[in-house]
Order: sequence, then C-alpha cells, then structure tokens
Amino acid sequence: MILYPAIDIMDGQAVRLVEGKFEDSTKYHDDPVEAAKSWLAAGARYLHVVDLDGARSGAPKSLEHLRRIVSETGIPVQYGGGLRTVENVRDALRAGAERAVIGTAAFKDIDFLDDVVAQFGPRIMIAVDVKHGMIATEGWTQTTSLPVVDAIQRLTGRGVRSFIYTDVSRDGKLTGPDLESVKTVAEAVRGRFIYSGGIGSLDDLRALAQLRQVNLSGVIAGKSLYEKKFTVAEGQAALDGR
Repeated sequence: MILYPAIDIMDGQAVRLVEGKFEDSTKYHDDPVEAAKSWLAAGARYLHVVDLDGARSGAPKSLEHLRRIVSETGIPVQYGGGLRTVENVRDALRAGAERAVIGTAAFKDIDFLDDVVAQFGPRIMIAVDVKHGMIATEGWTQTTSLPVVDAIQRLTGRGVRSFIYTDVSRDGKLTGPDLESVKTVAEAVRGRFIYSGGIGSLDDLRALAQLRQVNLSGVIAGKSLYEKKFTVAEGQAALDGR
C-alpha cells in the first residue's frame, strides 16, 4: 500500500477542510507547490491533489498549479476536482496528472463516464465519496440516495476498475476509519481502491494494513500529516507493516 499525502487547493492555497465544508478550512501553505516539495522531501511516492475550486464550480481551476507541481517535483500526481468533460480530463492528463479522479460526473453523465473509461482506461479513478453510506456529489455538498455498494457495482459494470473511497463524515476529523465499512467496500470493488477519511494516527494506518484486503492499494492522509501526527516515512512504514 502507498501513502498519498493530500494537497487540497482553494483560492490558490493549500488548505484542509472538515467534512468537506468550504467554510471550515485551515490554510497550511500559501503555494501548493511548496506543500508538494515538502511531501517529496519527506519521502512521498505519490500525491493526491484536489482542486476544491474546480469541484465547487464544475470546471478545473488549478491546472497551472498541477503543471508546476509536476514540473518542479517530478512526483506522480492523481488529480481531481471539476473534471466533468472529456476535454477537462484530457487537459488534466496533459498538464501532468498520472491519473484523473472523476467524481460527480461519473454518477450524472453515463455517456461521459463511458467515453473517459474508453479513452483513458487505467488512468481514470472514480471518487466514491460517501456520507452515512450514500454517495455525495457536487464537492460533497449534495447527498444522493444511492448506496455505496450499489454505486460501485454500477461503475464496475461500466468498466471502472480504480476507485477512491472517502468517508466524508470522518474527513478532517482525525477520528480514524470505519474498518467495517472499508471491508464492505473491499468486497464490492473488482479492481483496486484507495481509502480516505479521518486518518489520525499510525494505529489507523496499521489497522487498515491489518485488514489484508488485497485490493486496498493505498491510503490518503491530509490533516494528520499537516498537523504532524506522524511523518510520511512513519506512515509508509506502518502501511508496510514495519
């Protein structure tokens, strides 16, 4: 499993939210590139970058930050936020993203989903953002009546094999993952997935590793790293079972 430090970009700055609430943000870096450089220096293998302004507006707003992160660090990046057209996805990949993360549009525009999966295949990841067991969309501002397992099964039927599962109700709270929910998601995923939401300690990472779910390929950590609950190296060691 890989530890993915998160960089959430809002108003050109690296921030963290609580439960995805835009009004509950904490700024950590004036420039997202500085955040990326700090994670690279700390030993990160990959970065998870979210364009919060793009998620809120419906079109990417931070592609220039993405270009700079990739060009100035060389670290692989998965990038999401506002990628709701084929052109948006293509632009993100051309800007340097290794993977494009699709959220809202995957659930609202089946033709778009089919097109990006057909064109970009394994470089597409679907964000399965969940509040109380139901899919959340529009930058987590709306909760649907679609259960997470049903959503994953529908997406799998359309050729999706890579997912990011986020427990929105835990995000930014440092309260740890709901391990039973992670196991439920693991049983539904035919492919691989990354977990995100509430990571607060090395014990949280060890607990996820000890689930021994072969399709759980990584964990995203944000606030816990910014608040120095553990280092990137310590977190990766915990996931490696060391």
